[in-house]
Amino acid sequence: MPTNVRARGAQALAALLFGASVLLPAAGPAAAADPMVLRVGTTQDLDSTNPYQTALVSGYETFQLTYNLLVDFGPNLEPVPGFADSWQRSADGTYWTFHIRDGMKWSDGQPATSADACFSFQLDLDAIKAGDSVGLGYIDPNVKDAGITKVECPDPQTMIAYSKDPSERILQTYVPILPKHIYGKDTYKTIADEKFTPPLVGTGPYTATDWKQSQYVSFTRNPYYWGQQGYEDQIVIQFFKTDDTMVQALKAGELDYARDPNADQLKSLQNQPGYQTVVGTSNGWTQLAFNTYGTGGSKPLKAGDGPSTQALLDPAFRDALGYAVDKQTLIDKVLGGFGTAGDTVVPPALPQWHVTPDNPRHFDIQLAIQKLEAAGYKTDANGNRLDKQGKPIVLRLDMPDSDANYPKTAQFIQSWYGQLGIKVVTQVLDSATLSDLILPSNGAKYDIELWGWAGNPDPNALLQIFRCDAIGNTSDSQYCNPAYDKLYDQETAATSNAQRHDILAQMQNLIYDQAPYDVLYYDSSLAAYRTDRFAGWTNQPSNGTPFFTYSTLDYTKLTNAAAAPSPTPVASEASSAPSASTPAASTPPATPAPSAAPSSSSSSSSLPVALIALVVVVVVVVVVLALARRRGPKAEDE
Repeated sequence: MPTNVRARGAQALAALLFGASVLLPAAGPAAAADPMVLRVGTTQDLDSTNPYQTALVSGYETFQLTYNLLVDFGPNLEPVPGFADSWQRSADGTYWTFHIRDGMKWSDGQPATSADACFSFQLDLDAIKAGDSVGLGYIDPNVKDAGITKVECPDPQTMIAYSKDPSERILQTYVPILPKHIYGKDTYKTIADEKFTPPLVGTGPYTATDWKQSQYVSFTRNPYYWGQQGYEDQIVIQFFKTDDTMVQALKAGELDYARDPNADQLKSLQNQPGYQTVVGTSNGWTQLAFNTYGTGGSKPLKAGDGPSTQALLDPAFRDALGYAVDKQTLIDKVLGGFGTAGDTVVPPALPQWHVTPDNPRHFDIQLAIQKLEAAGYKTDANGNRLDKQGKPIVLRLDMPDSDANYPKTAQFIQSWYGQLGIKVVTQVLDSATLSDLILPSNGAKYDIELWGWAGNPDPNALLQIFRCDAIGNTSDSQYCNPAYDKLYDQETAATSNAQRHDILAQMQNLIYDQAPYDVLYYDSSLAAYRTDRFAGWTNQPSNGTPFFTYSTLDYTKLTNAAAAPSPTPVASEASSAPSASTPAASTPPATPAPSAAPSSSSSSSSLPVALIALVVVVVVVVVVLALARRRGPKAEDE
């Protein structure tokens, strides 16, 4: 980034004209001394800048801004160039050849080649071969499901990936391509211990340059980025304790974009000039995950570890609890109508694969009581529901502090379960603490986890969390069922969509009937942003939101709101949003576009040369005086 130009005092006309040839073309870059900063707010803190140690959407946003995927996601989630600019499958379908773009550089100026891609994929392949995972285990399942068995890089611009998978899942692998010249000494066992302390080195459009936990993570434009450069020089993602303080910051002009405001806040911004609201369809859900550790061949825990009652290991008990939850009330009272009632573990956002359960549950407290009684769970003289060991059932429900809807939902659960004679004790934890709490290595001392998931375009990203080998990594129910694992392997190897759909239907019904989860609702993705500084906002996909989606390319599409009329975005007021009670998102009055510059053929020849010189001198003087008075960036912009 060029340094600011200092005023030097009065000089001769010739010197000023000479200076004009330097100052005027540099006017754009020089503005970076007072950078254009895009400020994004979220209530979800960042747990790690190490891609293999993050379990949160904020972590994925961070590493995808900094690092490229081999193949990225386009506006409609189609494969688009990333670290590789082209690819093709072999005629026999056994391998893929990826061309790594020519002349690409890391943000530190070092060449970016196929060696970096092979190194990054090999980390996951080594873990898979060892029956292990990399870090928290959120990334290597992508490689395993894509059937990748080997990668090789015969030259700097070529990576060959051998795959036994008949699908194109290889084009959806969330593997961050890391710089081998920095992390090449690491193995899959040690990369998770790397601190990844900013400033990071990447090939993405921006690179993380500073991180203060629970405060912000900041990014600076990558000068070597191969794609479209974003209008903003810097991006700051700020972390808020509550969505109320986040929305207040948006209204005060301290934020440009707010992720997941609550329903009331979103409605208060609808039809307000200067704001755009978005209700996007979410490829995910919010659930009650029951701790089923101890079933299906799980390794035994120490005494005192695991769930507080063996009732949670009983599918009949979990099934009965499902009749005690009024999901429509949660949609209406907690989400303000922005969502749909949950059922199976493939969201309706994936209509090709989602099925409704064959034997759906419905809200009926008396039926829930009857099912508990029939399954052998009686009450004592005080109305307390007892497990089969004769102990009153008191369930511990833990949730993260990242969503104000969770405590509201928990209050309803307490009330409904209370009518069954089951007491629920709630606890709110930060995301990192909760992630650690549910791990078997830490004793898995919880009963119910109230949290949520977001998936990829392929349903396997969500389905894999119920595999036996997900325990200790992505599993938050500790569910293990060899029959499910067998179906998972079959659907992954399916050779037709029809065959795969049938197997996925079996899997969804199995999980629904066994009830290690109670999917409460498919909550909509909400967002609100200001339109006074930035234009060019784009939702991904069209029924999604601009940010925190599948890709970070939409950050590069923003433009100066004052330079041209703000385009009317496709506001994702999804079908899950309330209809009559929710006004359509408003589009503020467009800023008039500046007059077009005269063409060289019509007007430049009509200006006398002397007038041109005079104009140049005046511009130079104004620029010099302005730069002399220009203040530095505010502390919070640094």
